[in-house]
Amino acid sequence: MKVSPPYPIVEHFYTLQGEGYWAGQPAYFIRLGGCDVGCSWCDTRHSWPQEGWPTYTPAEILTWIKATPAQHVVLTGGEPTLHPLGALVQTLQKAGYFVQIETSGAYPLDPENVPDWITFSPKRFKPPHPSYYTLADELKVVIHARSDLSWAEAQRKRLERPIPAFLQPEAYQPQSIEWILEHLRNHPHWRLSVQLHRYLGLP
Repeated sequence: MKVSPPYPIVEHFYTLQGEGYWAGQPAYFIRLGGCDVGCSWCDTRHSWPQEGWPTYTPAEILTWIKATPAQHVVLTGGEPTLHPLGALVQTLQKAGYFVQIETSGAYPLDPENVPDWITFSPKRFKPPHPSYYTLADELKVVIHARSDLSWAEAQRKRLERPIPAFLQPEAYQPQSIEWILEHLRNHPHWRLSVQLHRYLGLP
């Protein structure tokens, strides 16, 4: 069930984006509570409950970001599209921030308040809404099993325009980086995403 603002916030922090196209970019992260995708290897399971988190309005969230030099804001989760994000996206964009969302695509976005950048990370556990194959600005697929590589190729072929596409090793599967490197050599339309923040010890 979708909830209206205020938004349940698991955590928020200013750090570097560690994954995908914007890796290395200073960014303010807003992690929203709630996820029903159910990835078996998820590294943010603590964010799955939708209830019990402190809630904040878009205006309150904006004050946190304004206290930093951030220009780039990342909405993540959990699964952020469980929530009606339009009011938050609009508030941040009107204040001059570049808004990125990281989503599995489980639920559609507000068509009148679309983020500046959509990182589409589809999961096999819950089919994404078809709109993301048109809207996405980058595709990022986490590889947990070797069979995920063929699934990733199928996802890329569904995209309606060429966008940056990344394969990311799952943190708890040591072999995944070997599978990805082998795949990249034969499929150079992909790029590698390595979770830079893990190597640097950042949140």
